[in-house]
Amino acid sequence: MKQTIIPMALAMIAASCSPSGSDKGEIIDKTGWMPADRQYTTEVLEAFGRVGAPIVSPDGKILYSVSYESVEQNKSNADLYVMNADGSEKQRLTSTPESESAAVWIENGKKIAFMAKSGDHTQLWVMNADGSGRKAVSNVEGGISGFLFSPDGKKVVMIGNVKYSRSAADIYPDLPNATGRLIDDLMYKHWDEWVTEIPHPFLGDFDGNTVSNVTDIMADEPYEAPMKPFGGIESFAWSPDGSSLIYVSRKKTGMEYALSTNSDLYMYNLATGSTENLTEGMMGYDTAPAWSPDGKYIAWLSMEHDGYESDKNRIFILDTASKEKTDLTTDWDYTADAIAWAPDSKSIYFIAPKDGVTPVFNIALNTKEVSVIADGVCDYESLAPLADGSLLTMRHSMIAPNEIFSVKNGDITQLTNVNTELLAAVDMPTVEKRMVPTTDGKLMTTWVVYPPHFDPEKQYPSLLYCQGGPQSAVSQFFSYRWNIALMAANGYIVIAPNRRGLPGFGTEWNAQISGDYGGQNMRDYLSAVDDMKKESYIDPARIGAVGASYGGFSVYWLAGHHEGRFAAFIAHAGIFNTEAQYLETEEMWFANWDLGGPFWDKSNPVAQRSFANSPHLFVDKWDTPILITHGEYDFRILASQGMMAFNAARLRGVPAEMLIFPDENHWILKPQNSVMWQRVFFRWLDKWLKPQPTENAD
Repeated sequence: MKQTIIPMALAMIAASCSPSGSDKGEIIDKTGWMPADRQYTTEVLEAFGRVGAPIVSPDGKILYSVSYESVEQNKSNADLYVMNADGSEKQRLTSTPESESAAVWIENGKKIAFMAKSGDHTQLWVMNADGSGRKAVSNVEGGISGFLFSPDGKKVVMIGNVKYSRSAADIYPDLPNATGRLIDDLMYKHWDEWVTEIPHPFLGDFDGNTVSNVTDIMADEPYEAPMKPFGGIESFAWSPDGSSLIYVSRKKTGMEYALSTNSDLYMYNLATGSTENLTEGMMGYDTAPAWSPDGKYIAWLSMEHDGYESDKNRIFILDTASKEKTDLTTDWDYTADAIAWAPDSKSIYFIAPKDGVTPVFNIALNTKEVSVIADGVCDYESLAPLADGSLLTMRHSMIAPNEIFSVKNGDITQLTNVNTELLAAVDMPTVEKRMVPTTDGKLMTTWVVYPPHFDPEKQYPSLLYCQGGPQSAVSQFFSYRWNIALMAANGYIVIAPNRRGLPGFGTEWNAQISGDYGGQNMRDYLSAVDDMKKESYIDPARIGAVGASYGGFSVYWLAGHHEGRFAAFIAHAGIFNTEAQYLETEEMWFANWDLGGPFWDKSNPVAQRSFANSPHLFVDKWDTPILITHGEYDFRILASQGMMAFNAARLRGVPAEMLIFPDENHWILKPQNSVMWQRVFFRWLDKWLKPQPTENAD
């Protein structure tokens, strides 16, 4: 694909605007609805408020968001709230039909900056700390997707888009209605979009009312900053004195981009306009830069190997004076997910999956000693360290969505209760940790989730939950799609093993799956099922297997190898034909690392083993009902994978259904589609795994 970069600095003219649309439309809010029968249902799941990460003002006020979904309107909406450091005096700051997001304190806590719609696009807004006087301060063509103010508040970097590829009209101006895309290189699509624009960082001056003098600091560079599809404002970090800005970029295009995960940290000097690569020669992902409060160090997350997107995230620091780089986690065999400096600059807080949960840790710079700050049968996410030694964070579990918590000296205090009342109105499942022996003599952490009012004297249908990723933790995650508690609440015992290829159990356990998709991790799945079948309350004739993405691959593979263990399958967005997948995905680094290389390389034993284990090669053994779901905007695993699997099942005479969403990607995101997906999901399982009532003969 030819790259055409069109600078947008001239289009990024700051303007003060009225809150366009803020008084129009129906506000999506908490309904106060409660289930009459105490059943945990899809309707309860949709009614939960979704709490955003806490942001602390200089005087200790906590800013956060809460969003609700409307199935009727088929959309969601987030509003902003503020409370004291102890959780008291909660106040709602906004009440609009369009979301406010990414809110932060500015001007020493006197004002709040946030993103919201202005006209047709998202812009940067500012309002007083009490929610009054809101106004848009940017007017960026195409809108923004993130922003970060300098420490003194006089500069702001905003994420905007620049044109990347030529349209049909660019090539042939006399054909203005032609829709063809002319492509001559890789990376022309990504996850759920054709790559026609890429994000760039735009730097502007801020005087309290408007953003002016906007400049693209990567003008004419055909590279992403932040990186698609998941990179955001965490890819930027200001120096404490505001003289420099660090950004993350993978400065590659085309085939080179598609084959590599080698991103770097670049430091842009505001005075000179020069850029320095801080991580030259470090070959994997380098992300999440964070400057120490005293300015002496830069911390970031770093992966070692180019092409391995699920490598161990090491915590590195750079001494800004000596330029010496240090890996703080050489003796800690787990991957970090997020980092934040302690206010005294002597240690770093971080979150990491470990042993089936995701605690908060701290690592000291001088000793590299790791200590546990907060743990439990839960997952923590987000970090906001405070000067008094406390920490604000969010946590959730399989049976409760996020709330904001304070952690100090080992005491953990819940500050928000957005969903407490609704949770008290339903009977929730129970969660048990079980250690399962594997075929190679190890013990595997497995979560078993039991239905409400579980009676061990009865027999229950059960589900094997197959995790995606493939290297995503089976911790105490709470999902609004693959909600394990909801599965249990529908009368199923859910078996969720931390099979090989998951983080939290060391780098060897995590890495084992690469190049071995049909190997030990599949034996781990079967070990978990066989171990649970020993229990009298498991009905061995009514076990299903469900999963998405790599979990969908797992379901397809198990369908050809399960030897009668399962009575029903559900696969969402799964890989069915690995040879086709190798050439259909846009992220070639993923296919090369996980599958071992291209299928045509007959001299590569790892690749040949991978492709020999493709699920489509074992369709002749399929004999169990299967439901297949997929989104047509899924460009990483194309919907054709699901269609092939469905066609194969039907041609084999296997009972099968397929649910295709023409407007969804790798996930099912729209509220009504989500509800439909859940209804079809449980209808299918109930049909095959629950005894059907029989009519009494006269």
